[in-house]
Amino acid sequence: PLFRSRVTIRVSAAMEDELPIGAENVVNEFATYEDYLDSQITKTDLYYLEDEELARQLVELGYRGSGEVLKREEFEARKQAAEASRLSKKTQKRALAHLGKNLKSSVFWTALAEREEANRSGKMTTIIFIRDKNAKGQEISG
Repeated sequence: PLFRSRVTIRVSAAMEDELPIGAENVVNEFATYEDYLDSQITKTDLYYLEDEELARQLVELGYRGSGEVLKREEFEARKQAAEASRLSKKTQKRALAHLGKNLKSSVFWTALAEREEANRSGKMTTIIFIRDKNAKGQEISG
């Protein structure tokens, strides 16, 4: 084969959790647990029951709704975990790769170091074009 490649797939702990059907984005879709329960109540349910709180209780007990219903404690725990994850991503600052390295000997590495933070934050994009010659003297570029 001309090319060899290796693919690595990482599975986070959050992906490994068994989630009830439709529960993956519940904490992002609904502001409160009551909104989550209300999303599983139909107009027909309200017509026959004539009480929104009773309809919520039936959904919470699993008598109505689609799939397995999250309990209030589980919903709140996932909501807090999602918020903590969002805040940690926001405040997390990765160390720059060039810190602590002597780059003065190469103009190329110095230029990359100057652009590193802007590239990581998405403010800038850098395209590197490389030209080299192989053992036969042929120019190779990419």
